[in-house]
Amino acid sequence: MKASRWRMKLFTGNANPALAEEIASYLGIPVGNAKVARFADGEISCVVDESVRGVDVFVVQPTCPPVNEHLMELLVMIDAFKRASAARINAVIPYYGYARQDRKTRARDPITAKLVANLISIAGAHRVVAVDLHANQIQGFFDIPVDHLPGVPTIAEYFKSKNLKNPVVLSPDVGGVTRARDLAARLEAPLAIIDKRRPAPNVSEVMNVIGDVEGKSVIIIDDIIDTAGTLCSAAQVMKEKGAVEVYGCCTHPLFSGPAVERMAEAPFKEIVITNTIPLKEEKRLPNMVVLSVAPLIGEAILRIHEDLSVSKLFES
Repeated sequence: MKASRWRMKLFTGNANPALAEEIASYLGIPVGNAKVARFADGEISCVVDESVRGVDVFVVQPTCPPVNEHLMELLVMIDAFKRASAARINAVIPYYGYARQDRKTRARDPITAKLVANLISIAGAHRVVAVDLHANQIQGFFDIPVDHLPGVPTIAEYFKSKNLKNPVVLSPDVGGVTRARDLAARLEAPLAIIDKRRPAPNVSEVMNVIGDVEGKSVIIIDDIIDTAGTLCSAAQVMKEKGAVEVYGCCTHPLFSGPAVERMAEAPFKEIVITNTIPLKEEKRLPNMVVLSVAPLIGEAILRIHEDLSVSKLFES
């Protein structure tokens, strides 16, 4: 353990303790002694069994489903550390729930992503570390520093190791072009885009493919796979357009509703995801590859603790 790390402690809620253990292992420190449980009436209890006075505390807690439970756990833990006189409280949120409610699309809509940011700040967090926020502007919803870590570098390293012939990176919609362009640049591959319209929530209709995919290995990238409708429709269209093989990848594998069944029937050679969200055994498919973001988050935590640049981590 480096001498500077004795003033740093890492804790976890119940959302993704396995990832917290990986991060702690990368840092060379143990996971802190804290237990988040429930009272008989369902209220959340938090017991911290070690001193955090004057310590740089990092709380690893993605707000993945059940979102409200895990969000409340995070808020309670932050409050506990604030009242225990921690020097700095850093909320490490690998997956930021409610991120898709980031703007008003019709009259009287809430902007819940901003509400959640307010709750985290008011609870007592001094900094937020997040991976692949659904919308970059969410960083501006906070009045505290936000370190936004992209998932693309981790995914890019995996595909570089595969040495695919004639790869092309596909964005499943216009909104994801920046992410797809980043991956394409890292793989030195061309970019393709699907132009689609969405007639209803969680229902997508593929319209046009912009770019050449015939005879190519197509990598479809998105930040979130929820019900997998968009991803699987895109994969089917790629095969119809002459793609040799199709890969699907994302940072956050929500896999809601019929997602797993859809992906099992879709023509994917591999589905590449990360462990920002824990993947239940019943949701695993034989062609799924899970990449760990623990080194990325661990290095970011170390740099934050030692007041070093975090952006250096993902410069291409």
